[in-house]
Amino acid sequence: MAIPRDFINELIARTDIVELIDRKVPLKKAGKNYSACCPFHSEKSPSFTVSRDKQFYHCFGCGAHGNAIDFVMEYDRLDFVDAIEDLAGQLGLEVPREQGTGKRQDDGLSRDLYQLMEEASRFFQTQLRQHQDKQKVINYLAYRGLSDDIVEHFGIGFAPDGWDGLLSRYRQNQDAQDKLLTAGMLISNDSGKRYDRFRDRLMFPIRDRRGRVIGFGGRVLGDGTPKYLNSPETPIFHKGNELYGLYELKQRHRDPDKVLIVEGYMDVVALAQYGVDYAVASLGTSTTAEQFQLLLRSAKEVICCYDGDRAGNEAAWRALETALPLLKPGDKVRFMFLPQSEDPDSMVRKIGKDAFEQLMESAITLPEFLFDTLATKFGTDKGNLAKQAFGLIEKIQDTVLQNLLLENLAHKLGMNSSDDMKKKLGFTVKQPKPTASTGLKGRGTPLRLAIALLVQHPELGVGLSPQPALNHLQMPGIDLLPLLLELTREHRLNSAQLLEQFRDSPHSGTLHKLAQWDHQVAEENQLEKFKQTLVWLNNQYIEQRYQELSLKQTHTKEEKIQLQKLISVMKGLN
Repeated sequence: MAIPRDFINELIARTDIVELIDRKVPLKKAGKNYSACCPFHSEKSPSFTVSRDKQFYHCFGCGAHGNAIDFVMEYDRLDFVDAIEDLAGQLGLEVPREQGTGKRQDDGLSRDLYQLMEEASRFFQTQLRQHQDKQKVINYLAYRGLSDDIVEHFGIGFAPDGWDGLLSRYRQNQDAQDKLLTAGMLISNDSGKRYDRFRDRLMFPIRDRRGRVIGFGGRVLGDGTPKYLNSPETPIFHKGNELYGLYELKQRHRDPDKVLIVEGYMDVVALAQYGVDYAVASLGTSTTAEQFQLLLRSAKEVICCYDGDRAGNEAAWRALETALPLLKPGDKVRFMFLPQSEDPDSMVRKIGKDAFEQLMESAITLPEFLFDTLATKFGTDKGNLAKQAFGLIEKIQDTVLQNLLLENLAHKLGMNSSDDMKKKLGFTVKQPKPTASTGLKGRGTPLRLAIALLVQHPELGVGLSPQPALNHLQMPGIDLLPLLLELTREHRLNSAQLLEQFRDSPHSGTLHKLAQWDHQVAEENQLEKFKQTLVWLNNQYIEQRYQELSLKQTHTKEEKIQLQKLISVMKGLN
């Protein structure tokens, strides 16, 4: 089931890419375009440009480029269909589907899984209110101090004890059972018998950035084991790419100043209960690069909260190693350690919101944590301390932070400066490769110019008469121009819509390069210049065909007539 091409074109036409990007990456006017430091790589001066006329973006540093759909896919780490649905949701549009004749695609399976997971979430929430064992759950929630508002905000539910609480709802629906098995909600034993994965547990639905339920975390109500049980990896749930509570956080804080990352679902919920409603959890794993990128794009500052024991310090160190290559200028990461035997849940209950946020304010900076940890590990062994520090610092793309850490290291080693330190110790810190700051310039070949003008100004092709000679011209790259002419002749498209037609085409890379190529043709001369290139290309065909026929020993009657006409035309050209 495909999304109609006309709908995609309409979606691009109705989305202002400047407004879309500006909500996530503040833009500044720069002539006809807008600019910012690129959100996809580290840089100190802006090389990321957004064109309202062409409705696409391009970074002259890292090469990132595309239209509104590409930006949502890259920035929010969504696949194509999800990006379409996200943009459509922002405009209040329903995404239509075309029924194909072939086998249903994976996106159809995913939609079924999302629907079943939402049904499961509603089932658990209903059981919390209606099941005969609901009182023990209500008592537990009261014991944990969770209000009805918080329970509703996070969609917390209850999976009843027994083997078929959820399964029984789909006894007569084998297809739904199969999909629930795929979604990790059911388990099949060696004999093929199926049963519920989650039983007698408080249920925490895990939502993606669009608010869809993709998995669950279940906590025992008593002393059973395991204490927490999580959904397995499924086609719609990859725990290393998601953060529990991020969707709920964004519902209350569109642009939060800071985000606190903790380890457990209950930590997030308890903190929200006490007013610290900007926490997320890493789903029981070490914080991954994908999760850190989400965090750094979600807030100006990330505070990593860990237990104050050895395991907490080791987890914090792994987080530091993950974060270092991802940091861009302006990113802030700090580390907060709680007293031993305390977690955020117990701590906020004990000291309250104000005191807990004071602890957050005293969280140590990334450089402090880096050097304190190395000093503890190596003591007076300055050689190994410096060696390990250099290995970490050279991974940093933010040269400002890199130089700051080098100066700090030099101070720790009792040396005058980082240059002095590097010279004495014989270390060389690899600097990020310089990136180009300007686009392609110059007019190039007439074919290159014709394609560039048409991509950047598709209106040039509207109503243009067919150019059949171009289909027979022998020239590298010529096959692309007739495709573009046909599209722009029949449809009034902008640049972003035109580029979208070639998303999965081998021509995509070439077109995106030419979309930002500086062809140096003044705006008032573009139509004339475009027509001149078409005349030149048609003349090239005439010359090629003349050479081809004149070299033949014998000709058909039609070829003789054609050759005479070509001779007349060639005389006119000369």
